[in-house]
Amino acid sequence: MVLVGTLVNGLAIILGASLGMFLKRIPQRMKTIVMQAIGLSIILLGINMGLESDQFLITISSLVIGGVLGEWWRIEDRLNAFGTWLENRVGKSESEGMFAKGFVTSSLVFVVGAMAILGALESGLRLDHHLLYTKAMLDGFSAIFFTSMLGIGVMFSVVPVVLYQGTIALLAGQINRVVPDPLLEMFITEMTAAGGIMIVAIGLRLLGIVDIKVANLLPAILVVFVITGGMYLL
Repeated sequence: MVLVGTLVNGLAIILGASLGMFLKRIPQRMKTIVMQAIGLSIILLGINMGLESDQFLITISSLVIGGVLGEWWRIEDRLNAFGTWLENRVGKSESEGMFAKGFVTSSLVFVVGAMAILGALESGLRLDHHLLYTKAMLDGFSAIFFTSMLGIGVMFSVVPVVLYQGTIALLAGQINRVVPDPLLEMFITEMTAAGGIMIVAIGLRLLGIVDIKVANLLPAILVVFVITGGMYLL
């Protein structure tokens, strides 16, 4: 079944978030140090991803253009509004804005990155779910700590994760026929770099250093594909 890997990934997030709810009673000082550790680890992961770029001008251009588009489309505001709507629907009481913060932050961490795309493509093309199984373990583990810090909103990040990865998996055959392998490889490399910088921004945000609207940078992934596609055709 094409969607097995994606569904396992979603289930791991739900289970991790459920376990994280039991850790919410730990002392605040411990929550603080755990959040700082997670933030630093995320920054290191993002730097490692960002350094994979072969042509850093593509990364810079895609982030700048993508950021402009994201601000124009107000993606972060819409995601926060969706998070607030979810909170009202499920009747959960979190501190002001915390539900939406948990939802948006975890959604970005779980969606941005090469594993989501590569894993979904492997699932759709070869019914090989091992990469998504690995991602499921990482996401489930992360969900435990995110939920203990940010609340139940983290659990609902399963919605964009399943929709995003599931769509790629279902369309994998068409993607493979339309997009040549060299172009796909170039896109994934530069997308990973752009995603890495977004991951760094998420880490800085978790540490409270700077409040970057990371969701507004998401169109950069689309811009990367347009730029790499143009370069490939030329």
